[in-house]
Amino acid sequence: MKDFSQLYELFLERHGNDEATALASLPSAAGVRTLRALGDDRYLSQIAVCIFQAGFVWRVVVNKWDGFELAFSKFKPSAVAHFSDERVDELMQDESIIRNRQKILAVRENAAFVYLQSQKTEGFGRWVSDWPAEDVVGLWQELKKRGSRLGGNTGPRVLRLVGKDTFLLTEDVCRALLRHGLVSDLSPNSLGGQRKAEKAFLDLQQQSGWSLCMLSRMLSFTV
Repeated sequence: MKDFSQLYELFLERHGNDEATALASLPSAAGVRTLRALGDDRYLSQIAVCIFQAGFVWRVVVNKWDGFELAFSKFKPSAVAHFSDERVDELMQDESIIRNRQKILAVRENAAFVYLQSQKTEGFGRWVSDWPAEDVVGLWQELKKRGSRLGGNTGPRVLRLVGKDTFLLTEDVCRALLRHGLVSDLSPNSLGGQRKAEKAFLDLQQQSGWSLCMLSRMLSFTV
């Protein structure tokens, strides 16, 4: 099993041993204040981005996003949660967005989730920021269970976009975990597999002092 120092050497090699360039390629996590200050509408917006990008050409979604913001009432959760079926039918005729009924309905369902959680914790961002860093997989599971279409890598990608520290189980990361002996086997869509990966990341974090998102991106460069 490779330790952090060995993985870091591989990471640097992929960047021509240019440490400054290598480190600049890594993401950063947001602090508690930033996560709490982000409005519920922005959390819902990022959830919608990830839902619509899943299985679709990301660039198309990004290019249409101004249309999405207008069509979905700037993602105010209390408004979107109360979209009627008739409003959904109208959105299915709106050429400024991607007209996928199941994903539109998922945004409506997630608006209710964000709104209700925000009422309980005085802000959705407070709930996200206060979730224990050593149990990020638990947060993935909550998003999957209580949200809509937030399983797989979609929920974790939402967290990455808003700045909550998390690793991602992308194909490259999974391959790196296995190739470098950090896990003996891995089923990334099962809770057991996710917990195995989480333990490996927490071990690397203890060795390095790095954030989970930095470690995740670093690993993706080592295969």
